[in-house]
Amino acid sequence: MSSISQTDALRPMSPIQIEQTRDFIDGLASVAEPYWNMVEIGDELVRELEITPELVILYADGVEDFNPWYEGWKMNTWRTEGESPFGGAIVPPLLVSHFVLSVQFDPARPFAIGSIHTFHDSEILEPIPVGATVRITTRAADKYVKRERRYVRHAVTVEDVKTGVLYFRETRDILSL
Repeated sequence: MSSISQTDALRPMSPIQIEQTRDFIDGLASVAEPYWNMVEIGDELVRELEITPELVILYADGVEDFNPWYEGWKMNTWRTEGESPFGGAIVPPLLVSHFVLSVQFDPARPFAIGSIHTFHDSEILEPIPVGATVRITTRAADKYVKRERRYVRHAVTVEDVKTGVLYFRETRDILSL
């Protein structure tokens, strides 16, 4: 038997890692509160995101979505206009959905413990061109209880900062323990 402490067979951890993890979790529990308590209906958070060819490459590689429509770059040239049926290169349709969570939680507040993303419904309205800067807005639209569990519903929009074109809408529910 090894002298290294293990938390489970898949993720071996040293005693220092175990202590640091427990300290982190205890710290969250002492300063954080349930998401339900942190959000009021109407709360809105907004962030802008420049969708660079590099960001598109990282996302497309990560989800293994290798479509030439997304390629706004070329070896030894780097950035190009790219080609798609919509003109230049476009952003993979759900890339912006991936970034909603980074907007939804206010970094000025302690992280909300016990939050589980339980539902989302995405509506793609227009293709987003690679190189666009978008504004992601998330607004707490509702709080409700279902089967004795508390949920917060968010309405999300993604629009072009320069033109105001609405690219994407999404509804998301978060279960708050």
